[in-house]
Order: sequence, then structure tokens, then C-alpha cells
Amino acid sequence: MNIERIVCGSLEANCYIVYRRDGGAAYIIDPGYDVAQTEEFVKTHGLNVGAVLLTHTHHDHAGKSAALADIFGVDVCAGREETDHYNGRVDRAFDGGETLELDGETIHVLNSPGHSAGGVCYFAEKARKVFTGDTIFDIDTGYTHFPGSSANRMKDTMKNVVDKWENDVCIYPGHGDSANMKRVREINQEFLDYISG
Repeated sequence: MNIERIVCGSLEANCYIVYRRDGGAAYIIDPGYDVAQTEEFVKTHGLNVGAVLLTHTHHDHAGKSAALADIFGVDVCAGREETDHYNGRVDRAFDGGETLELDGETIHVLNSPGHSAGGVCYFAEKARKVFTGDTIFDIDTGYTHFPGSSANRMKDTMKNVVDKWENDVCIYPGHGDSANMKRVREINQEFLDYISG
């Protein structure tokens, strides 16, 4: 799986374009700030965008989702509970458990509430990569003081979703750099506190 990371905005949020080959299928994940770079990359590589996928609907991750969806004529997709706290556009709501196809690569939609009410992660099991938004980072976890956030739900997500990922699985978070779960288990004290409590 090929991953193009575009870092934008004052919060240095990560937008990802995922694809397997030039001229093939692609998804845009969490386009919060940028349109021009994303559109240019897609067109330069001849990609066929299937949807705009949101891990959650905070502005730094969702701000440009409708604009890009209109450019490429696709849906904006997010977790169902996100719509309770979001006035923007969501064309398709995920309940968790859905699968998406990327030129033979299956991407699983995993519910991961905590940082937001309807947060989801996108797990490409074959590629061993998961796009976590603000659920978990290499050294910490997402804040739980926003409307719809919940420390208790975050704890459940850490125990029942994130901790199930094996050490070779690599997380691609909404801010900062990627890391494999082996590294996360070595340095992420917030994650360790959640799963031990």
C-alpha cells in the first residue's frame, strides 16, 4: 500500500492519500486543510478516488472534506455518532464492521470512540497499517475533553480495539509520525495506563 502524507494547518494535521498503484483506486483520509496539494497528487498519479474517509469530524480533519468530495464526485464517510456533533457533510455513516476495497486490499472500519463520539479507525489488515486519527499517537492518546468525548469510551477502545493490534501493525495518526505497535507499547504511557486500569 502506498501512502502519501500531506501535513497542513496550524495544528499540522495529517491528511493521507492511500492507493496501491498509479492509475488505481484511492481513498483520501482526513483532509482538514488542504485541497490543492491533494487534488494535484491525485491527478498526477491518475488515481480514482473512491471516497473521502474521516476518522472523526473535528475541523482540522474534516474541514476540506466536502470540497474534495465535490471535486472527485464521491461521498464523505464518517462514523454514525459523529453526526450528533457535526453540522458538516456526511454522505455515508459507518456503524463499524464495514469493509472497503482498495484494488484487492480490504480496509476494515473499526469503531474507536473516545476522542470523539463516533471516531473510527481504518485498518488495512494485509498491509498491517491502520489510520487512527486522534485515537492514538506514538507517544500519547487523543484528548477526551471535547463535546462527545469520553475517557471511559477511550479506555474501552484502547482495551478492546487498539490493544488487539499486533506489534507489527503500524499506526498512521492524525498528527505526528507513524509508529509500529511494538514501539507504541514501549513509549506510550497513556495507552499503557488505559489498558492496565
